Amino acid sequence: MAHIDAGKTTTTERILYYSGYTRSLGDVDDGDTVTDFMAQERERGITIQSAAVTFDWKGYRVNLIDTPGHVDFTLEVERCLRVLDGAVAVFDASAGVEAQTLTVWRQADKHKIPRICFLNKMDKTGASFNYAVESIREKLKAKPLLLQLPIGEAKTFKGVVDVISKEKLLWNPSSGDGKDFERKPLSEMSDPKLLKETTEARNALIEQVADLDDEFADLVLGEFSENFDLLPAEKLQTAIHRVTLAQTAVPVLCGSALKNKGVQPLLDAITMYLPSPEERNYEFLQWYKGDLCALAFKVLHDKQRGPLVFMRIYSGMIKPQLAIHNINGNCTERISRLLLPFADQHVEIPSLTAGNIALTVGLKHTATGDTIVSSKSSALAAARRAEREGEKKHRQNSEAERLLLAGVEIPEPVFFCTIEPPSVSKQPDLDHALKCLQREDPSLKVRLDPDSGQTILCGMGELHIEIIHDRIKREYGLETYLGPLQVAYRETILNSVRATDTLDRTLGDKRHLVTVELEAKPIETSSVTPVIEYADSVSEDILKASQEAIENGIHSACLQGPLLGSPIQDVAITLHSLKIHPGTSSTMISACVSRCVQKALKKADKQVLEPLMNLEVTVTRDYLSPVLADLAQRRGNIQEIQTRQDNRVVIGFVPLAEIMGYSTVLRTLTSGSATFALELSNYQAMSPHDQSTLLSRSGLT
Repeated sequence: MAHIDAGKTTTTERILYYSGYTRSLGDVDDGDTVTDFMAQERERGITIQSAAVTFDWKGYRVNLIDTPGHVDFTLEVERCLRVLDGAVAVFDASAGVEAQTLTVWRQADKHKIPRICFLNKMDKTGASFNYAVESIREKLKAKPLLLQLPIGEAKTFKGVVDVISKEKLLWNPSSGDGKDFERKPLSEMSDPKLLKETTEARNALIEQVADLDDEFADLVLGEFSENFDLLPAEKLQTAIHRVTLAQTAVPVLCGSALKNKGVQPLLDAITMYLPSPEERNYEFLQWYKGDLCALAFKVLHDKQRGPLVFMRIYSGMIKPQLAIHNINGNCTERISRLLLPFADQHVEIPSLTAGNIALTVGLKHTATGDTIVSSKSSALAAARRAEREGEKKHRQNSEAERLLLAGVEIPEPVFFCTIEPPSVSKQPDLDHALKCLQREDPSLKVRLDPDSGQTILCGMGELHIEIIHDRIKREYGLETYLGPLQVAYRETILNSVRATDTLDRTLGDKRHLVTVELEAKPIETSSVTPVIEYADSVSEDILKASQEAIENGIHSACLQGPLLGSPIQDVAITLHSLKIHPGTSSTMISACVSRCVQKALKKADKQVLEPLMNLEVTVTRDYLSPVLADLAQRRGNIQEIQTRQDNRVVIGFVPLAEIMGYSTVLRTLTSGSATFALELSNYQAMSPHDQSTLLSRSGLT
């Protein structure tokens, strides 16, 4: 995981080569890497979909997933971290911690994932080991454990020093693929300066680990307090393994994946310091007693095989022809074939055990975030065990919740545009393509505009929607037309208002009569769905019978606000009274409540909220002022300007509406030398002047 262009895919490519899974070294620039196999990835030189690969290294089976760096595909990173046990954070040694590095690091913190840092691109001009380590310490607030030191930097980089064993690893310059390298102990004769540095680094490392791990501290203070040199490497490695698992510190290694240096020691470190599946303690596993329990974390559509579902197996085992039960969908399905993922080449296998990542064929209804078990009875048995244990601990939560593995949080889309098929007869084909793409990528939302009947795509960013458009054309053979990109605004109200409404209709011989009185008021906390409250005057019996109808009515009224027709947020609706004539249908109750909520919202003082983006622009000193002047015109709010070696990093907030097509403008302003990263920060109220401009532009005032 890493920021865009830190070298994730190249590092993956080298790992596969040295572990014997590929016979040639792929290159992102040539478009022949294993894990970037989509046409769009090869053309653009970026990763869009995370790709899973399985390989062996020195007797260990490793499941590796290469993730994208663009924030538009942040869901891909999220759902992979959700099912993995450890992560390698890759850094560009000349830039240190960048915007997306922070994002993926926070995602890993959220899922409590132990990680190793790999400072890549040590051969690049401007690479600085100390600068990168310092930025990890300051910006990520992590404790770096230096397990290696570079020999030379930038053009002079030729190898690394292993701090633990005090050996230098030099790669043979004449060997093109970096397979040959030699380990030599550092000696006082040949490299006195390096030996002194390494000894100091090793002593510092021992002290650092001793501070964090009591067991190791006792050992150090006991036998080896006089001379740290006598401390065996194995003892130090075991202690670093414990500290990494406890996530109190992160091991740091360095190298250059493109120049084939430093990748083998990284693989050794992965098997040595990151957890094996047995070392990750998942509370829910004890209820399953070795029965199957897996989480579907990704779906791909294959032309020949239909939907392929990626699963992480937590316990039990999977075989082909196995019937499985999906707890979320409450349905039973059969796995027809079982494959071992290897990017886009898959190998068929007879069975797969816990801790692995499997690719299953034949599951039609399983989606991202579903929990898979062997049968309904196995799920119920586990629920009963959990309940018995729960009673002991007096923990009250519903059976099903305890059994479900936490799914994957799906971010809210910020961009939308209309999509139209080339002709009306192709609409069903487009619907099918969008349905498949939505199962694959839950951050893509598709909805119908009730007024115009158009299909609307909602996505995470310009690049996201562009890629979806491209995939519909390539994979489904449909030339579609995209309307102009629009920003997903939200609306809210500023004061509380009451409204009443009566609906009286006679259909056939039935009279439907409902009278509602309710109040809408703004709330402080940020909530996308309306908070629903009931006054004491509303009788329990009425609530029991029609609560669902009332809530449906309120929710549907809040989907379209009175100003722009955007969703309403940060609002609480209190129901004060409800009178229902006997025999009134629930649809009529919903309709009346919905109309009443809309009436209240129209009466209130209304406010448009717009998405505010965190923006980070990296620019050379010469171009700093035109970039700042341009951001000022875009209603930008600059928080700080940091120095990153020779560059300046501008950090601030900019409304999403002002940043459409920003990449082209930035390239022109800085002659193509600047880069930027965007991320949704929050929704913020627009100023009255901006709001009236927006409404008059939309033709709504």
